[in-house]
Amino acid sequence: MPSKEIEIILSRQLADCLSVPIFIVDTSGNLIFYNEPAEELLGLKFDETGGMPVSEWSTIFKPQDDHGKFLPPQDLPLVETLSRQLPAHGAFWINKLNGPMYKISVTSFPIMGRPNRFLGAMAIFWKTLEK
Repeated sequence: MPSKEIEIILSRQLADCLSVPIFIVDTSGNLIFYNEPAEELLGLKFDETGGMPVSEWSTIFKPQDDHGKFLPPQDLPLVETLSRQLPAHGAFWINKLNGPMYKISVTSFPIMGRPNRFLGAMAIFWKTLEK
């Protein structure tokens, strides 16, 4: 396994200590880590999946808009952050594996190393009250 930048290691450590669901991806969009609260919300443990390419994690939970239209990966906040290297926010519906649909809010932001090196992105997400 290739070594990770210290900023990615620290991001993973932070995510592991927080009570909100978090995804961390590298600059190519490959999923590096998601924490235990994300496992509970998504119905899938990180130890079972390991890393996933963007083409997989962006579709596995079937993200949909309020009208039931499936969202392409480029419309997801985390993918937008990857392409623009800027924070992004959005809300959409996902299917928990073998479970109900939830509307989630997602805020993503780039992970920057010094000096101004783009290393990946992190997304914090949570269930909204809308059912």
